[in-house]
Amino acid sequence: MPEKPIILSKTTIASSRLFRIESLHIEFSNGQQRNYERLARGNPGGGAVLVVPMMDNDTVLLIREYSAGVHRYELGLPKGKTDAGESFFEAANRELKEEVGYGANILYHLTSFSIAPSYLEHMTEIIIASDLYPEKLEGDEPEELEVVPWKLSDINSLLATGECTEARSIAALFMAKEYLSER
Repeated sequence: MPEKPIILSKTTIASSRLFRIESLHIEFSNGQQRNYERLARGNPGGGAVLVVPMMDNDTVLLIREYSAGVHRYELGLPKGKTDAGESFFEAANRELKEEVGYGANILYHLTSFSIAPSYLEHMTEIIIASDLYPEKLEGDEPEELEVVPWKLSDINSLLATGECTEARSIAALFMAKEYLSER
């Protein structure tokens, strides 16, 4: 494994309510220097969670919500940012209650995902939630989200609908299916 480059300087070059773009001046172990730009975390020290809520060993609860990036409704897993001082398990349970109307007695950290790691500082913690119980919290969504039960054993049909295209949700569903089949 090569020696990690040194960040010589870091400057915010643009920011909005949700995003911050940083310019990084980096020096590699061979003395070469380069400037990189990345989309930095909106909540320093925080992160994000994506929850795989399991009603039983084969039934996952998906949500249908509007996705501004592609300007359509998408089926996917509940997700959200980790608030300051909140563990990713607390964030996962809160997001589950806000978006799906259930809490979980059992939360399992499956893995962590990056998205475009050359450009984004963002990491998402993938959490399997089971032993669910009804509990609804008020969320920040502008409209009620539709909860759609789906069989993990039928993920290919979900993908064939064209309604679930987010790579994190797709990867998490396949990984959860594999994990749950080995238990």
